[in-house]
Amino acid sequence: MPLRDHPYLSGRFIATAHRGGWVDPADKDRENTIYAFTKAWELGYRVFETDVHATADGQLVAFHDSELGRITGMAGQIGDHSWDELSSVSVAGQDRIPLMSELLAAFPEAVFNIDIKADPATEPLAAMLAGSGDAPRVCVGSFSSARLARFRALAPDVLTSTSKLEVARYVFGFGLRRDRFGAGEVLQVPTRAFGGLVGVVRPDVVAAAHAHHRAVQVWTIDDPTEMARLIDLGVDGLITNDLVALKQVLRNRGLWQEEL
Repeated sequence: MPLRDHPYLSGRFIATAHRGGWVDPADKDRENTIYAFTKAWELGYRVFETDVHATADGQLVAFHDSELGRITGMAGQIGDHSWDELSSVSVAGQDRIPLMSELLAAFPEAVFNIDIKADPATEPLAAMLAGSGDAPRVCVGSFSSARLARFRALAPDVLTSTSKLEVARYVFGFGLRRDRFGAGEVLQVPTRAFGGLVGVVRPDVVAAAHAHHRAVQVWTIDDPTEMARLIDLGVDGLITNDLVALKQVLRNRGLWQEEL
């Protein structure tokens, strides 16, 4: 059972649209845009994964890379530009970069997993969410254990996923006291970690997580065969780019919910 009442820990299978995902692979570069999340919503997804950076003037934007070039063609880093400068930048030649507040407001019934991508975004995100009406529908994570610890200190009531150190305790530390498993209330993990040398999503890890009342969600899974294998292992959710494939796999198994 979950530690508390939260949409991420509801007992249903969590199908998550990674950066909004895609219905048509031609749209894959339109990630983290209102367009991408709208398409996911129309397909029936109600849980969205996104990323957050801070601009030079402290505005929070939904964007994955620290560098702008891959999907915008513009040189430089997110953190070197003001929001005024970024507000007219085009993603994949078609979409605006959204503010995080704009994204949350555009989908008031969606659940969001927000990955803090840079230190300067930590405190503004905590300030935005702590005590807000959006906090109960948000889970926050980060690849940086220090960044995640800082966020938890600033916004202790917001659900967080496991840090790298906490994941390592699940993978290597069975038998430790429960409090050693950390504050992360949901394991959001790849199938393999530590340079690909160690399998993370194993029956013993899933069992340990469930024994400690943690859900297990796996990223980023786009292959239907791998989706089926992980479901058979007992994971509680999958994070995907291929929205159509995951929906079909879940429908075939009676796990898809049209209205979440």
